[in-house]
Amino acid sequence: QVQLVESGGGLVQAGDSLRLSCAASGRTFSSYAMGWFRQAPGKEREFVAGITSSGGSTVEADSVKGRFTISRDNAKNTVSLQMNSLKPEDTAIYYCAARRWPTVTVQTGLYAYWGQGTQVTVSS
Repeated sequence: QVQLVESGGGLVQAGDSLRLSCAASGRTFSSYAMGWFRQAPGKEREFVAGITSSGGSTVEADSVKGRFTISRDNAKNTVSLQMNSLKPEDTAIYYCAARRWPTVTVQTGLYAYWGQGTQVTVSS
């Protein structure tokens, strides 16, 4: 089984930066596309960013494009989300997810493994 553990969340002010990390267990991490999703209070979980298994291609949601960057280190079984110029509307629980396929999808249901989430709160 693949275990995912997020870290790096916290309380910051608008305009600040945070870097989220996701540590994965398992021997097949390098074969999985990875994604970051978030869920704000009263809203559905939404796609934030994804990265192919090799790290050669990324996809970012329009709402975060130019501000957030996803990356991975397959040698360390980690994926990160660098979040810059944070806005209050970025406040949410952020989840790391793994898909048993090398390509990225924005569809929540196509990711097989999920972390427990880490809270990001951005004050104005």
